[in-house]
Amino acid sequence: MPQDAENVIGVLQEAAQWLEQSGLAMWRDDELLPARITADVAAGLFFLAESEGVVAGVVKFQLEDSLFWPDVRRGQSAFVHRLAVRRRFAGGGISSALLGWAVERARTLGREYLRLDCEASRVRLRAVYEKFGFRHHSDRQVGPYFVSRYEFGPIRS
Repeated sequence: MPQDAENVIGVLQEAAQWLEQSGLAMWRDDELLPARITADVAAGLFFLAESEGVVAGVVKFQLEDSLFWPDVRRGQSAFVHRLAVRRRFAGGGISSALLGWAVERARTLGREYLRLDCEASRVRLRAVYEKFGFRHHSDRQVGPYFVSRYEFGPIRS
């Protein structure tokens, strides 16, 4: 478990640094503090994608999200956050593989939708989600973030 936490933190910090250098700073305040990420890993919320024997990407998979999705029926959806891929694997299908896995996990758990959100101004990221098959649901102000919310589904068993 400690190794998983280190891997998740490493991938997220690499992604955050790249985004910041690109002028697209994303995560704020304490969102990437090691203690917070380690707690989420210990709770079983992060999943890893491996390629070439190394961790290539991560995703946080949740069954509830009352912060970004307070208006959806409980038990209907699964949610993904913190999707990140190491730069050396960018464009290699890792994010699509993680999203595909999340859709299948949601289906297995009997959820009708897989939902996510992203900073509304991140046009390229939104295009990735739309290309995968997510549909724009709505925009919403959540604390310091103005996000576009997306859903995939309905997912059929």
